[in-house]
Amino acid sequence: MTGYEAVVGMEVHAQLLTRSKMFCGCSAEAFGAPPNSNVCPTCLGLPGALPVANRRAVEQTILVGLALNCRIASDAVFARKNYFYPDLPKGYQISMFELPLCLDGWLEIEDEAGAPRRIRIRRVHLEEDTAKLFHAGDHSLVDLNRAGLPLIEIVTEPDIRTPEEARQYLTRLRSILRTLGVSTADMEKGAMRCEANVSLRPAGSEALGTKVEVKNLNSFRAVKQALEYEITRQGRCLAAGEAVRQVTMGWDEARSRTVEQRAKEESEDYRYFPEPDLPPLHVSPEWLAEIAAGLPELPDERRRRFTADYGLPETDAAILAEDREVADYFEAAATAARPRNVPARSVANWIGGELFRLLKESGSDVGQARVAPADLAELVALVEGGKVTANSGKAALATMFATGKGAAAVVQEQGLAQVSDEDALARVVDEVLLAHPNEVASYRAGKQTLAQWFVGQVMRATRGKANPQVVVALVEERLKE
Repeated sequence: MTGYEAVVGMEVHAQLLTRSKMFCGCSAEAFGAPPNSNVCPTCLGLPGALPVANRRAVEQTILVGLALNCRIASDAVFARKNYFYPDLPKGYQISMFELPLCLDGWLEIEDEAGAPRRIRIRRVHLEEDTAKLFHAGDHSLVDLNRAGLPLIEIVTEPDIRTPEEARQYLTRLRSILRTLGVSTADMEKGAMRCEANVSLRPAGSEALGTKVEVKNLNSFRAVKQALEYEITRQGRCLAAGEAVRQVTMGWDEARSRTVEQRAKEESEDYRYFPEPDLPPLHVSPEWLAEIAAGLPELPDERRRRFTADYGLPETDAAILAEDREVADYFEAAATAARPRNVPARSVANWIGGELFRLLKESGSDVGQARVAPADLAELVALVEGGKVTANSGKAALATMFATGKGAAAVVQEQGLAQVSDEDALARVVDEVLLAHPNEVASYRAGKQTLAQWFVGQVMRATRGKANPQVVVALVEERLKE
Protein backbone atom coordinates (compact mmCIF):
# COMPACT_ATOMS: atom_id res chain seq x y z
CA MET A 1 0.00 0.00 0.00
CA THR A 2 1.75 3.13 -1.23
CA GLY A 3 2.65 5.50 1.59
CA TYR A 4 1.44 3.14 4.32
CA GLU A 5 2.76 0.09 6.14
CA ALA A 6 0.74 -2.67 7.77
CA VAL A 7 1.07 -3.35 11.48
CA VAL A 8 -0.15 -6.78 12.62
CA GLY A 9 -0.29 -8.47 15.98
CA MET A 10 -1.40 -12.08 16.41
CA GLU A 11 -3.40 -13.73 19.16
CA VAL A 12 -3.24 -17.53 19.10
CA HIS A 13 -5.26 -19.89 21.27
CA ALA A 14 -3.92 -23.44 21.52
CA GLN A 15 -5.71 -26.28 23.25
CA LEU A 16 -3.42 -28.14 25.64
CA LEU A 17 -3.02 -31.92 25.66
CA THR A 18 -4.13 -32.87 29.13
CA ARG A 19 -6.21 -35.83 30.28
CA SER A 20 -8.71 -33.65 32.15
CA LYS A 21 -10.14 -30.15 31.82
CA MET A 22 -8.61 -27.02 33.29
CA PHE A 23 -10.59 -26.75 36.50
CA CYS A 24 -12.34 -30.11 36.94
CA GLY A 25 -11.82 -33.83 36.45
CA CYS A 26 -13.93 -34.19 33.28
CA SER A 27 -12.26 -35.83 30.29
CA ALA A 28 -10.53 -33.48 27.89
CA GLU A 29 -11.44 -35.72 24.93
CA ALA A 30 -14.07 -33.35 23.60
CA PHE A 31 -13.62 -33.76 19.84
CA GLY A 32 -15.96 -36.42 18.47
CA ALA A 33 -17.57 -37.22 21.84
CA PRO A 34 -21.40 -37.22 22.07
CA PRO A 35 -22.67 -33.70 22.85
CA ASN A 36 -22.70 -32.73 26.53
CA SER A 37 -21.28 -36.09 27.62
CA ASN A 38 -18.09 -34.78 29.30
CA VAL A 39 -19.60 -32.32 31.76
CA CYS A 40 -20.00 -31.78 35.49
CA PRO A 41 -21.32 -29.02 37.80
CA THR A 42 -18.09 -27.04 37.29
CA CYS A 43 -18.35 -27.18 33.48
CA LEU A 44 -22.02 -26.26 33.67
CA GLY A 45 -21.38 -23.30 35.94
CA LEU A 46 -23.74 -24.58 38.62
CA PRO A 47 -23.89 -22.71 41.95
CA GLY A 48 -21.47 -24.01 44.57
CA ALA A 49 -19.08 -25.73 42.13
CA LEU A 50 -15.47 -24.75 42.84
CA PRO A 51 -12.57 -24.87 40.36
CA VAL A 52 -9.24 -26.60 41.01
CA ALA A 53 -6.34 -25.72 38.69
CA ASN A 54 -4.84 -28.45 36.48
CA ARG A 55 -1.16 -28.69 37.47
CA ARG A 56 -0.16 -30.32 34.17
CA ALA A 57 -1.71 -27.45 32.19
CA VAL A 58 0.30 -24.95 34.25
CA GLU A 59 3.52 -26.89 33.55
CA GLN A 60 2.77 -27.05 29.83
CA THR A 61 2.15 -23.30 29.72
CA ILE A 62 5.48 -22.64 31.40
CA LEU A 63 7.16 -25.01 28.95
CA VAL A 64 5.75 -22.98 26.04
CA GLY A 65 6.95 -19.78 27.70
CA LEU A 66 10.48 -21.17 28.01
CA ALA A 67 10.47 -22.28 24.36
CA LEU A 68 9.42 -18.75 23.37
CA ASN A 69 12.22 -17.15 25.41
CA CYS A 70 9.77 -15.66 27.93
CA ARG A 71 10.38 -14.49 31.46
CA ILE A 72 8.44 -16.81 33.77
CA ALA A 73 6.59 -15.02 36.54
CA SER A 74 7.19 -16.24 40.07
CA ASP A 75 3.55 -15.46 40.84
CA ALA A 76 0.55 -15.47 38.52
CA VAL A 77 -3.11 -14.76 39.21
CA PHE A 78 -6.26 -16.13 37.59
CA ALA A 79 -8.89 -13.52 36.75
CA ARG A 80 -12.55 -13.46 35.80
CA LYS A 81 -13.27 -12.13 32.32
CA ASN A 82 -16.93 -11.12 32.44
CA TYR A 83 -19.18 -11.23 29.39
CA PHE A 84 -22.47 -12.82 28.42
CA TYR A 85 -22.76 -15.23 25.53
CA PRO A 86 -24.57 -18.58 25.09
CA ASP A 87 -21.26 -20.49 24.95
CA LEU A 88 -20.26 -19.26 28.44
CA PRO A 89 -22.40 -21.02 31.05
CA LYS A 90 -20.96 -19.18 34.07
CA GLY A 91 -21.31 -15.71 32.53
CA TYR A 92 -17.54 -15.30 32.88
CA GLN A 93 -14.37 -17.00 31.72
CA ILE A 94 -11.48 -17.84 34.03
CA SER A 95 -8.38 -16.39 32.39
CA MET A 96 -5.35 -14.27 33.34
CA PHE A 97 -5.02 -10.54 32.98
CA GLU A 98 -2.60 -8.37 34.92
CA LEU A 99 -0.35 -11.18 36.17
CA PRO A 100 0.11 -13.86 33.47
CA LEU A 101 2.54 -16.77 33.68
CA CYS A 102 4.90 -15.81 30.84
CA LEU A 103 6.06 -12.39 29.64
CA ASP A 104 8.41 -10.60 27.24
CA GLY A 105 9.48 -13.41 24.92
CA TRP A 106 10.27 -13.65 21.21
CA LEU A 107 10.11 -15.98 18.23
CA GLU A 108 12.50 -15.65 15.32
CA ILE A 109 11.36 -15.59 11.69
CA GLU A 110 13.05 -14.46 8.48
CA ASP A 111 12.34 -11.22 6.64
CA GLU A 112 11.90 -10.99 2.88
CA ALA A 113 15.67 -10.88 2.41
CA GLY A 114 16.17 -14.05 4.49
CA ALA A 115 17.65 -12.19 7.47
CA PRO A 116 16.53 -13.24 10.98
CA ARG A 117 13.96 -11.00 12.64
CA ARG A 118 12.34 -11.32 16.04
CA ILE A 119 8.62 -11.16 16.65
CA ARG A 120 8.18 -10.11 20.27
CA ILE A 121 5.83 -12.15 22.46
CA ARG A 122 3.95 -9.92 24.87
CA ARG A 123 2.51 -12.69 27.02
CA VAL A 124 1.51 -16.33 27.26
CA HIS A 125 -1.30 -17.01 29.66
CA LEU A 126 -3.62 -19.84 30.67
CA GLU A 127 -7.40 -19.88 30.53
CA GLU A 128 -10.41 -22.14 30.01
CA ASP A 129 -12.15 -22.72 26.71
CA THR A 130 -15.80 -21.90 26.05
CA ALA A 131 -18.56 -24.21 24.85
CA LYS A 132 -19.26 -24.76 21.15
CA LEU A 133 -22.31 -23.39 19.36
CA PHE A 134 -24.06 -25.10 16.46
CA HIS A 135 -26.38 -22.89 14.43
CA ALA A 136 -29.37 -24.54 12.76
CA GLY A 137 -31.89 -22.30 11.05
CA ASP A 138 -33.45 -19.91 13.55
CA HIS A 139 -31.99 -21.57 16.65
CA SER A 140 -28.64 -22.59 18.12
CA LEU A 141 -27.47 -25.65 20.06
CA VAL A 142 -24.79 -25.65 22.74
CA ASP A 143 -22.28 -28.48 23.31
CA LEU A 144 -20.51 -28.03 26.65
CA ASN A 145 -17.91 -30.76 26.11
CA ARG A 146 -15.37 -28.10 25.12
CA ALA A 147 -16.24 -25.81 28.04
CA GLY A 148 -13.38 -25.80 30.53
CA LEU A 149 -10.70 -27.29 28.28
CA PRO A 150 -7.27 -25.78 29.04
CA LEU A 151 -6.15 -23.11 26.57
CA ILE A 152 -3.03 -21.04 26.27
CA GLU A 153 -3.21 -17.66 24.62
CA ILE A 154 -0.05 -16.39 22.94
CA VAL A 155 -0.09 -12.67 22.19
CA THR A 156 2.51 -10.90 20.07
CA GLU A 157 3.51 -7.28 19.95
CA PRO A 158 2.46 -5.53 16.70
CA ASP A 159 5.70 -6.56 14.98
CA ILE A 160 4.39 -8.40 11.91
CA ARG A 161 4.40 -6.39 8.68
CA THR A 162 3.16 -8.69 5.91
CA PRO A 163 0.74 -11.61 5.47
CA GLU A 164 3.72 -13.82 4.61
CA GLU A 165 5.42 -12.94 7.91
CA ALA A 166 2.18 -13.84 9.72
CA ARG A 167 2.08 -17.22 7.96
CA GLN A 168 5.71 -17.87 8.81
CA TYR A 169 5.19 -16.91 12.46
CA LEU A 170 2.22 -19.26 12.80
CA THR A 171 4.04 -22.10 11.05
CA ARG A 172 6.99 -21.85 13.41
CA LEU A 173 4.74 -21.48 16.45
CA ARG A 174 2.78 -24.59 15.50
CA SER A 175 6.02 -26.51 15.03
CA ILE A 176 7.18 -25.51 18.53
CA LEU A 177 3.86 -26.51 20.13
CA ARG A 178 3.97 -29.92 18.45
CA THR A 179 7.63 -30.45 19.30
CA LEU A 180 6.88 -29.73 22.96
CA GLY A 181 4.01 -32.23 22.81
CA VAL A 182 1.65 -29.76 24.52
CA SER A 183 -0.87 -29.39 21.67
CA THR A 184 -1.81 -30.98 18.38
CA ALA A 185 -2.18 -27.41 17.05
CA ASP A 186 -4.64 -28.84 14.53
CA MET A 187 -6.49 -25.84 13.12
CA GLU A 188 -9.10 -27.99 11.34
CA LYS A 189 -10.21 -29.42 14.69
CA GLY A 190 -10.06 -26.10 16.51
CA ALA A 191 -7.01 -27.05 18.58
CA MET A 192 -5.27 -23.89 17.33
CA ARG A 193 -7.27 -20.73 16.62
CA CYS A 194 -5.93 -17.41 15.38
CA GLU A 195 -7.03 -13.80 15.53
CA ALA A 196 -5.21 -10.91 13.93
CA ASN A 197 -5.15 -7.24 14.91
CA VAL A 198 -4.51 -5.16 11.80
CA SER A 199 -3.86 -1.46 11.29
CA LEU A 200 -2.16 0.83 8.79
CA ARG A 201 0.10 3.79 9.48
CA PRO A 202 2.12 6.18 7.34
CA ALA A 203 5.41 4.61 6.34
CA GLY A 204 8.13 5.69 8.79
CA SER A 205 5.65 6.65 11.53
CA GLU A 206 5.92 5.19 15.02
CA ALA A 207 2.30 5.89 15.94
CA LEU A 208 -0.17 3.04 15.55
CA GLY A 209 -3.28 3.34 13.43
CA THR A 210 -6.81 2.25 14.34
CA LYS A 211 -6.82 -1.46 15.15
CA VAL A 212 -9.25 -3.89 13.52
CA GLU A 213 -9.56 -7.43 14.87
CA VAL A 214 -10.08 -10.26 12.37
CA LYS A 215 -11.58 -13.54 13.61
CA ASN A 216 -12.60 -16.93 12.14
CA LEU A 217 -9.13 -17.70 10.79
CA ASN A 218 -9.05 -21.49 10.73
CA SER A 219 -6.11 -22.15 8.39
CA PHE A 220 -2.80 -20.61 7.40
CA ARG A 221 -4.29 -19.93 3.97
CA ALA A 222 -7.21 -18.09 5.57
CA VAL A 223 -4.83 -15.99 7.66
CA LYS A 224 -2.84 -14.92 4.60
CA GLN A 225 -5.93 -14.17 2.50
CA ALA A 226 -7.74 -12.32 5.29
CA LEU A 227 -4.75 -10.11 6.03
CA GLU A 228 -4.26 -9.31 2.35
CA TYR A 229 -7.92 -8.34 2.03
CA GLU A 230 -8.08 -6.32 5.27
CA ILE A 231 -4.87 -4.42 4.50
CA THR A 232 -6.27 -3.54 1.07
CA ARG A 233 -9.66 -2.55 2.56
CA GLN A 234 -8.12 -0.23 5.13
CA GLY A 235 -5.87 1.25 2.46
CA ARG A 236 -8.91 2.14 0.34
CA CYS A 237 -10.57 3.81 3.34
CA LEU A 238 -7.53 5.95 4.06
CA ALA A 239 -7.04 6.82 0.37
CA ALA A 240 -10.66 8.00 0.24
CA GLY A 241 -10.16 10.18 3.32
CA GLU A 242 -12.36 7.94 5.49
CA ALA A 243 -11.56 6.93 9.05
CA VAL A 244 -10.93 3.27 9.81
CA ARG A 245 -13.39 2.19 12.51
CA GLN A 246 -12.28 0.05 15.45
CA VAL A 247 -14.40 -3.06 14.91
CA THR A 248 -14.25 -6.84 15.02
CA MET A 249 -14.35 -8.43 11.57
CA GLY A 250 -14.99 -12.03 10.66
CA TRP A 251 -13.37 -13.78 7.70
CA ASP A 252 -15.97 -15.00 5.22
CA GLU A 253 -14.11 -17.70 3.31
CA ALA A 254 -16.94 -18.32 0.85
CA ARG A 255 -16.83 -14.67 -0.28
CA SER A 256 -13.09 -14.18 0.38
CA ARG A 257 -13.63 -11.01 2.35
CA THR A 258 -13.82 -9.68 5.90
CA VAL A 259 -17.28 -8.90 7.30
CA GLU A 260 -18.04 -6.57 10.20
CA GLN A 261 -19.38 -8.40 13.27
CA ARG A 262 -19.48 -5.91 16.16
CA ALA A 263 -17.76 -2.99 17.80
CA LYS A 264 -14.35 -3.87 19.18
CA GLU A 265 -14.25 -4.42 22.93
CA GLU A 266 -11.56 -3.03 25.20
CA SER A 267 -10.26 -4.71 28.34
CA GLU A 268 -12.39 -2.40 30.48
CA ASP A 269 -15.52 -3.89 28.90
CA TYR A 270 -14.75 -7.27 30.46
CA ARG A 271 -14.55 -5.97 34.03
CA TYR A 272 -11.58 -8.16 34.97
CA PHE A 273 -11.00 -8.92 38.63
CA PRO A 274 -8.98 -11.61 40.47
CA GLU A 275 -10.71 -15.01 40.56
CA PRO A 276 -11.84 -15.37 44.21
CA ASP A 277 -12.11 -19.18 44.09
CA LEU A 278 -8.50 -19.81 43.03
CA PRO A 279 -5.32 -18.94 44.94
CA PRO A 280 -2.39 -17.23 43.17
CA LEU A 281 0.00 -19.56 41.34
CA HIS A 282 3.49 -19.59 42.81
CA VAL A 283 6.27 -20.88 40.58
CA SER A 284 9.23 -21.74 42.78
CA PRO A 285 12.78 -21.81 41.34
CA GLU A 286 12.85 -25.56 42.01
CA TRP A 287 9.62 -26.19 40.11
CA LEU A 288 10.76 -24.00 37.21
CA ALA A 289 14.07 -25.89 36.99
CA GLU A 290 12.19 -29.20 36.97
CA ILE A 291 9.99 -28.02 34.08
CA ALA A 292 12.96 -26.56 32.16
CA ALA A 293 14.76 -29.91 32.40
CA GLY A 294 12.00 -31.40 30.21
CA LEU A 295 12.49 -28.88 27.40
CA PRO A 296 13.29 -30.85 24.22
CA GLU A 297 15.48 -29.77 21.32
CA LEU A 298 13.45 -27.14 19.49
CA PRO A 299 12.89 -27.07 15.70
CA ASP A 300 15.37 -24.25 14.93
CA GLU A 301 18.06 -25.93 17.03
CA ARG A 302 17.41 -29.27 15.32
CA ARG A 303 17.46 -27.67 11.88
CA ARG A 304 20.89 -26.18 12.55
CA ARG A 305 22.18 -29.52 13.84
CA PHE A 306 20.83 -31.42 10.83
CA THR A 307 22.72 -29.02 8.59
CA ALA A 308 25.95 -29.25 10.60
CA ASP A 309 25.95 -32.96 11.53
CA TYR A 310 24.32 -34.56 8.51
CA GLY A 311 25.32 -32.14 5.76
CA LEU A 312 21.70 -31.46 4.76
CA PRO A 313 20.79 -28.36 2.75
CA GLU A 314 18.97 -25.69 4.77
CA THR A 315 15.67 -26.33 2.96
CA ASP A 316 15.73 -30.10 3.60
CA ALA A 317 16.79 -29.64 7.22
CA ALA A 318 13.95 -27.16 7.83
CA ILE A 319 11.33 -29.54 6.39
CA LEU A 320 12.54 -32.49 8.45
CA ALA A 321 12.94 -30.52 11.69
CA GLU A 322 9.52 -28.87 11.52
CA ASP A 323 7.69 -31.95 12.87
CA ARG A 324 9.08 -33.83 15.86
CA GLU A 325 7.94 -37.26 14.65
CA VAL A 326 9.45 -36.67 11.21
CA ALA A 327 12.70 -35.45 12.73
CA ASP A 328 12.90 -38.47 15.03
CA TYR A 329 12.16 -40.79 12.10
CA PHE A 330 14.90 -39.23 9.98
CA GLU A 331 17.48 -39.51 12.74
CA ALA A 332 16.62 -43.16 13.36
CA ALA A 333 16.85 -43.95 9.63
CA ALA A 334 20.10 -41.99 9.21
CA THR A 335 21.62 -43.82 12.19
CA ALA A 336 20.61 -47.20 10.72
CA ALA A 337 22.03 -46.18 7.33
CA ARG A 338 25.43 -45.10 8.64
CA PRO A 339 26.96 -48.62 8.99
CA ARG A 340 25.86 -49.29 5.39
CA ASN A 341 27.83 -46.20 4.22
CA VAL A 342 24.65 -44.54 3.00
CA PRO A 343 24.74 -40.72 3.18
CA ALA A 344 22.14 -39.10 5.41
CA ARG A 345 21.24 -36.83 2.50
CA SER A 346 20.04 -39.84 0.49
CA VAL A 347 17.85 -40.92 3.42
CA ALA A 348 16.45 -37.38 3.67
CA ASN A 349 15.65 -37.37 -0.06
CA TRP A 350 13.66 -40.61 0.22
CA ILE A 351 11.74 -39.34 3.26
CA GLY A 352 10.99 -35.94 1.71
CA GLY A 353 10.09 -37.50 -1.62
CA GLU A 354 8.52 -40.95 -1.80
CA LEU A 355 7.63 -41.44 1.87
CA PHE A 356 5.93 -38.03 2.13
CA ARG A 357 4.03 -38.80 -1.10
CA LEU A 358 2.73 -42.09 0.29
CA LEU A 359 1.78 -40.44 3.59
CA LYS A 360 -0.11 -37.68 1.79
CA GLU A 361 -1.98 -40.13 -0.45
CA SER A 362 -3.02 -42.24 2.53
CA GLY A 363 -3.93 -39.28 4.74
CA SER A 364 -1.64 -40.50 7.50
CA ASP A 365 1.38 -39.13 9.33
CA VAL A 366 4.84 -40.58 9.85
CA GLY A 367 3.91 -41.96 13.27
CA GLN A 368 1.41 -44.25 11.52
CA ALA A 369 3.78 -45.38 8.76
CA ARG A 370 4.35 -49.15 8.61
CA VAL A 371 7.85 -48.62 7.21
CA ALA A 372 10.29 -48.79 10.11
CA PRO A 373 13.26 -46.36 9.92
CA ALA A 374 15.70 -49.30 9.73
CA ASP A 375 13.74 -50.80 6.81
CA LEU A 376 13.85 -47.52 4.93
CA ALA A 377 17.61 -47.34 5.54
CA GLU A 378 17.95 -50.88 4.15
CA LEU A 379 16.02 -49.95 1.01
CA VAL A 380 18.10 -46.82 0.41
CA ALA A 381 21.26 -48.91 0.87
CA LEU A 382 20.03 -51.37 -1.79
CA VAL A 383 19.42 -48.48 -4.21
CA GLU A 384 22.69 -46.71 -3.42
CA GLY A 385 24.60 -50.00 -3.75
CA GLY A 386 23.18 -50.69 -7.19
CA LYS A 387 21.23 -53.76 -6.09
CA VAL A 388 17.90 -52.10 -6.93
CA THR A 389 17.11 -49.31 -9.39
CA ALA A 390 15.51 -46.09 -8.20
CA ASN A 391 12.21 -46.97 -9.92
CA SER A 392 12.18 -50.46 -8.44
CA GLY A 393 13.03 -48.94 -5.07
CA LYS A 394 9.92 -46.74 -5.33
CA ALA A 395 7.80 -49.79 -6.12
CA ALA A 396 9.34 -51.66 -3.18
CA LEU A 397 8.65 -48.77 -0.81
CA ALA A 398 4.99 -48.68 -1.85
CA THR A 399 4.69 -52.38 -0.97
CA MET A 400 6.56 -51.89 2.30
CA PHE A 401 4.23 -49.01 3.14
CA ALA A 402 1.16 -51.15 2.50
CA THR A 403 2.35 -54.38 4.16
CA GLY A 404 4.98 -53.47 6.76
CA LYS A 405 7.44 -55.95 5.21
CA GLY A 406 11.19 -55.31 5.13
CA ALA A 407 13.06 -54.11 2.05
CA ALA A 408 15.01 -57.30 1.30
CA ALA A 409 11.90 -59.47 1.57
CA VAL A 410 9.90 -57.26 -0.80
CA VAL A 411 12.72 -57.04 -3.35
CA GLN A 412 13.07 -60.84 -3.36
CA GLU A 413 9.31 -61.58 -3.46
CA GLN A 414 8.68 -59.19 -6.35
CA GLY A 415 11.86 -59.90 -8.27
CA LEU A 416 12.96 -56.29 -8.13
CA ALA A 417 16.70 -56.91 -7.92
CA GLN A 418 18.65 -54.88 -10.45
CA VAL A 419 19.89 -56.74 -13.53
CA SER A 420 23.54 -55.95 -14.25
CA ASP A 421 24.49 -59.04 -16.27
CA GLU A 422 25.93 -57.66 -19.51
CA ASP A 423 25.13 -60.72 -21.62
CA ALA A 424 21.49 -60.73 -20.55
CA LEU A 425 21.11 -57.00 -21.08
CA ALA A 426 22.92 -57.14 -24.44
CA ARG A 427 20.25 -59.51 -25.71
CA VAL A 428 17.50 -57.07 -24.65
CA VAL A 429 19.33 -54.15 -26.32
CA ASP A 430 19.67 -56.13 -29.56
CA GLU A 431 15.95 -56.97 -29.51
CA VAL A 432 15.01 -53.30 -29.04
CA LEU A 433 17.28 -52.14 -31.89
CA LEU A 434 15.97 -54.83 -34.26
CA ALA A 435 12.39 -53.80 -33.45
CA HIS A 436 13.03 -50.14 -34.36
CA PRO A 437 15.09 -49.99 -37.57
CA ASN A 438 13.79 -46.58 -38.59
CA GLU A 439 14.90 -45.03 -35.30
CA VAL A 440 18.31 -46.71 -35.63
CA ALA A 441 18.68 -45.21 -39.09
CA SER A 442 17.68 -41.76 -37.80
CA TYR A 443 20.27 -41.99 -35.03
CA ARG A 444 23.01 -42.93 -37.45
CA ALA A 445 21.90 -40.09 -39.72
CA GLY A 446 22.67 -37.63 -36.93
CA LYS A 447 19.71 -37.61 -34.52
CA GLN A 448 21.86 -38.34 -31.46
CA THR A 449 19.07 -37.65 -28.95
CA LEU A 450 17.51 -40.99 -29.85
CA ALA A 451 20.15 -42.77 -27.76
CA GLN A 452 18.27 -41.85 -24.57
CA TRP A 453 15.02 -43.03 -26.16
CA PHE A 454 16.54 -46.47 -26.79
CA VAL A 455 17.71 -46.59 -23.17
CA GLY A 456 14.13 -45.90 -22.10
CA GLN A 457 12.84 -48.73 -24.28
CA VAL A 458 15.30 -51.17 -22.70
CA MET A 459 14.33 -50.05 -19.20
CA ARG A 460 10.67 -50.56 -20.11
CA ALA A 461 11.38 -54.03 -21.49
CA THR A 462 13.11 -55.01 -18.24
CA ARG A 463 10.35 -53.37 -16.10
CA GLY A 464 12.88 -50.88 -14.74
CA LYS A 465 15.21 -53.53 -13.32
CA ALA A 466 18.13 -53.04 -15.72
CA ASN A 467 21.26 -51.28 -14.51
CA PRO A 468 20.99 -47.88 -16.29
CA GLN A 469 24.76 -47.42 -16.54
CA VAL A 470 25.23 -50.81 -18.21
CA VAL A 471 22.30 -50.16 -20.57
CA VAL A 472 23.68 -46.77 -21.65
CA ALA A 473 27.07 -48.29 -22.43
CA LEU A 474 25.56 -51.19 -24.39
CA VAL A 475 23.22 -48.94 -26.39
CA GLU A 476 26.07 -46.61 -27.35
CA GLU A 477 28.28 -49.59 -28.30
CA ARG A 478 25.61 -51.26 -30.47
CA LEU A 479 24.61 -48.03 -32.25
CA LYS A 480 28.21 -47.43 -33.29
CA GLU A 481 28.48 -50.85 -34.98
